[in-house]
Amino acid sequence: MNQTPASIPGRRRKRVAVICSSWHRDIVDKARDAVLAEFERNDLPPGQVDQFDVPGAFEIPLYAKKLAQSGRYDAIVACGLVVNGGIYRHEFVASAVIDGLMRVQMESGVPVLSAVLTPRDFHEHEDHLRFFSEHFVKKGVEVAQACLQTMAHHEALLEGAAA
Repeated sequence: MNQTPASIPGRRRKRVAVICSSWHRDIVDKARDAVLAEFERNDLPPGQVDQFDVPGAFEIPLYAKKLAQSGRYDAIVACGLVVNGGIYRHEFVASAVIDGLMRVQMESGVPVLSAVLTPRDFHEHEDHLRFFSEHFVKKGVEVAQACLQTMAHHEALLEGAAA
């Protein structure tokens, strides 16, 4: 049975952190804006969502860890864009970010969801900028929906364990 946070009886007030990298902000902000809009459409108002900016995607996992350790958040959403700048390093950065986010959620028990994307090919010309801007809106909606479902499922698990 799919439950949304609003459909769970006795639901406590949720709090979510959204971390965005500043590299390619014009594209990454599309995901952030879509996340916030989808949260609001699903009864998670802006006052329950804290936003944080970090320089690049590589900095997201440590920030997520500190936010998870704070005990203030029911979930953390990460948004970023790791591009191939003509060297192989982007693959290592992308892997480090995703591995780091997975470790944070496994160690803290706080769900960490990712809209940190690594396109195989990205060039800063009009077609790619338009495509990835639109794609980040879609991914923002998807990660927000996944976040809401994950929080609902975690709460249901906790309520079931307490019964």
